Amino acid sequence: MELQERNPDSKYGEPRKYDPTFKGPIHNRGCTDIICCILFILALLGYFAVGILAWSQGDPRKVIYPTDSRGQFCGQAGTPLENKPNLFYFNIMKCASPLVLLEFQCPTPQICVEKCPDRFLTLLNAFKTADLKYYKSYCKEGVDLSTLSAPEVLKTGLCPAMILPSKPLSRRCFPAFSKKNGVLVVGNQTTFDDGQGKIRNAKDLLEGAGNATIVREARQLAMKIFEDYTHSWYWILIGLVIAMVISLIFIILLRFLAGIMVWVMIILVILVIGYGIFHCYMEYASLKGTPGANVTLQELGLQADFSVYLQIQQTWLAFMIILCIVEVIIILLLIFLRKRILIAIALIKEASRAIGYVMSSLFYPLLTFILLALVIAYWAVTAIFLSTSNEPVYKVFNDTACEYSRNTCKPETFNTSAAKLACPDAKCLFAFYGGESPYHKYLIAFQFYNVFLFFWCANFVTALGQVTLAGAFASYYWASKKPDDMPAFPIFSSLGRALRYHTGSMAFGSLILAIVQVIRVLLEYVDYKLKGAQNRFAKFLLCCLKCCFWCLEKFIKFLNRNAYIMIAIYGKNFCTSARDAFFLLMRNIIRVAVLDKVTDFLLFLGKLLIVAAVGILSFFFFSGKMKGIESTTPALNYYWVPIVTVIIGSYLIAHGFFSVYAMCVDTLFLCFLEDLERNDGSAERPYMMPENLLKVLEKKNAKTAE
Repeated sequence: MELQERNPDSKYGEPRKYDPTFKGPIHNRGCTDIICCILFILALLGYFAVGILAWSQGDPRKVIYPTDSRGQFCGQAGTPLENKPNLFYFNIMKCASPLVLLEFQCPTPQICVEKCPDRFLTLLNAFKTADLKYYKSYCKEGVDLSTLSAPEVLKTGLCPAMILPSKPLSRRCFPAFSKKNGVLVVGNQTTFDDGQGKIRNAKDLLEGAGNATIVREARQLAMKIFEDYTHSWYWILIGLVIAMVISLIFIILLRFLAGIMVWVMIILVILVIGYGIFHCYMEYASLKGTPGANVTLQELGLQADFSVYLQIQQTWLAFMIILCIVEVIIILLLIFLRKRILIAIALIKEASRAIGYVMSSLFYPLLTFILLALVIAYWAVTAIFLSTSNEPVYKVFNDTACEYSRNTCKPETFNTSAAKLACPDAKCLFAFYGGESPYHKYLIAFQFYNVFLFFWCANFVTALGQVTLAGAFASYYWASKKPDDMPAFPIFSSLGRALRYHTGSMAFGSLILAIVQVIRVLLEYVDYKLKGAQNRFAKFLLCCLKCCFWCLEKFIKFLNRNAYIMIAIYGKNFCTSARDAFFLLMRNIIRVAVLDKVTDFLLFLGKLLIVAAVGILSFFFFSGKMKGIESTTPALNYYWVPIVTVIIGSYLIAHGFFSVYAMCVDTLFLCFLEDLERNDGSAERPYMMPENLLKVLEKKNAKTAE
């Protein structure tokens, strides 16, 4: 049975009328959405201006190097502190958390040191044991301990009251925590002298470095992952090359054996997932009775070594349940959509022929990738320079009550200032990077502009690719004689039309999408800030807003995609093209809801098959389970690191190839709907669709009917 022809309701516009002069993408067209084009160019010029301003003011060294109390960079090459890469805190117990220390200053003097201290030592003991030379390396520069007494040094704050065994973490000296017989110790000691006559417990240091262990473990995890990449990068590249070759072979086979390949693809996906279920069951059964394998995921908690999770039964049970659900969903979809799959296969066959005539379209994603990489790189570099373009701000820090506490100050004149006279124990320390100039006042606005232009430019690059591919494939569909009636270089012709006439329309559609995406980012930021809040209504409202804007973004992407196809064909402005595309789809809502989504589902199965094949191959190789070549498997800390990388890379590669197919199918689908409205199969108005699609729809052209 043929799908529903069209919705006769006139509220979605009148069907397309027959036009004997229409031969595909219109060449006699004019510029569209000129105002938006000018606005986009001005926005880009402003973006470049912000970048230049940020690069002239920013200093990425603030990200790389820690900063002492005078705002100097520890370990920076070419400076007096070049050989002092680590930051030492006089009294780390005054610091709330090491996570805060990574971004803001702690209310205690900080200096750059060559090495973190490796022993317990108080200033008083240093004077008694004449170990002043070692202790002096942790005092402020220029201090002569031989001419001062210990009380004088402590009163002026020239040296710390005590030092303790520490280890560098992100170039900052944190207490060397460890456990001894289940008891927290620092340098093998549970207690220590704080240098001020008090005996402290090692637990007291957790006030200032409570999360140091977590941060250290995270850093160790990052280092192990980096080490795994250094040992396996060439094998990862080989895996990605295999994914690219498989994707290319798959596309070529679709060109000649589309129908067979689709059914083979469906069967293979079912078999691959079925094997996954079998493998998970075998692993689950093999762990039965193994000591410790019955531990639950909740009891295990978060572990840095992810291979631990593979040693418990519940992990494999969870994998098996997930795969079973996916398998059942795919089988049910195939059963209910079996009749629609035939039409979808016909569309995929036609898309294969179209790509065969426009082979250069397979390489167009490389251009999109390069342009997106440039946009991302420009945004990231500009963001770093903007975030590091502040000036050092100094504030008053003190131990006792003081009316000048946390006020800004200048180190050069602080000793003669009113704050020092009113509060003798106060210190003028570096607090953070900021500034009060007009540039610094609008720094947040510049960061917001950077994020907004990033989304706008990224969406524009995507739009350019969609308009270009749509124009090339539309010229194929409406060509009476293929390839004689097609342009010599369809991709270049379509790209030229898009840039020359429709930059404004692409910028318009990208702008609408960018606004919605920025709102979503702001909602995520607000959600992050309200995580600790207990207002359930606010959480519910925020959740609803996030859901609504997610749906809105998906709808706008769908509408933009079809609007770009109409722009490529008819050369009209964005609003008119979006309206025409929407009305055309609504007049054929049954086909849109069923047929178009079936083809998307089949193409998704193709990507899933490629990713699954490469993922299984990489799993057996990197886990050392591939017999015969175990010796070539690199020694890794976590074998899941290259496996996950290969899987993600394979998906991106397969998505790049299949995105061309998806755009081709969507373009041919809209052309197919227009063909049904424009023509009726008579000798005067023959259908332009291929014979195999006519047969599936049970239609005929009069000239072929006997």
